[in-house]
Amino acid sequence: MAAKRAKSRKMRGSKTHGYGFKKKHRGKGSKGGKGRAGRFGQKFLHYLKKEGRPGKHGFKGLGRRKLEEKDRAIGLRDIEMLANRHGIKEINSEDYGYQKVLASGTITLPLTIKAKRFTKRAEEKILKAGGRAVKAE
Repeated sequence: MAAKRAKSRKMRGSKTHGYGFKKKHRGKGSKGGKGRAGRFGQKFLHYLKKEGRPGKHGFKGLGRRKLEEKDRAIGLRDIEMLANRHGIKEINSEDYGYQKVLASGTITLPLTIKAKRFTKRAEEKILKAGGRAVKAE
């Protein structure tokens, strides 16, 4: 008996190569886009079923929101410029609209600086220059 020839798996002669109807096996366009594309267009109903309603919902008034007021900050470099320009030894940062003193820059003058808050390095630099850091309430 002769050996049986192995069957080819290349599906020669098959019109659709196992994908059924000819329109089913096309590129990414047959999916309607890639990923979440079309979720407000052609895929909207599917999106609603899967992910719920889109957008933000409800209302939160200002009283319910936790809003923090950020302190405006000024650096030591700018404070020293102000002191040189106006020829003063005592500076209240609140007078210029600042609540916090940062350590940016160097300070050489022995100034008395009054502010709501200081960074640690700013306090160290002020004291090293022979000045005082006074916390205001």
